[in-house]
Amino acid sequence: MTTILAIAGSPTYPSCTYNLLEYSAQQLQIFGIQTEIVSVRDIPAEVLAYGQYDSPALEKLKQLLEQAQGVIISTPIYKAAYTGVLKAFLDLLPQKALLEKTILPIATGGTIAHLLTIDYALKPVLSELGARRFITTVYAIDKQIQRQDDSNIHLEAELEQRLQQSLQELVKTVQLSKITPETLPLAS
Repeated sequence: MTTILAIAGSPTYPSCTYNLLEYSAQQLQIFGIQTEIVSVRDIPAEVLAYGQYDSPALEKLKQLLEQAQGVIISTPIYKAAYTGVLKAFLDLLPQKALLEKTILPIATGGTIAHLLTIDYALKPVLSELGARRFITTVYAIDKQIQRQDDSNIHLEAELEQRLQQSLQELVKTVQLSKITPETLPLAS
């Protein structure tokens, strides 16, 4: 079964970033993709602050990451950078934790001015962790995400289209990455 680990890098809940991640997970379920959402804000602060990479609090998360074919990493952009809590978490991962994983970065911000933060700040760190297959990034401005009274969200049409395209690209890529010489049918 194809699995995606969705990592919420927002220090607050609820947030536009977390809402967008939840929406993405719901859309992936339509494709039959099992998605597990984890939030770095739920990791004990002392584990993050003191760099306790061997903490038992990280074991389940590391196991989920190891089993996942793809990873969605979402973060709000503050002062032209991804969040400090996300950086603290990424620093605790094993050196090549993202090797062989397909990565979809999602970010939200107050203005389009920080669009390139993903390419110039986040992707280099993810690459250092072994990430090589990146899906088309989704950057959303906060006002493109409207929280409804029923706790659902409404996305502006342009954002929803870009997100759908990236999610479809993620699904195709992780499914193709599961094809190995051993899984191909033998030619007669």
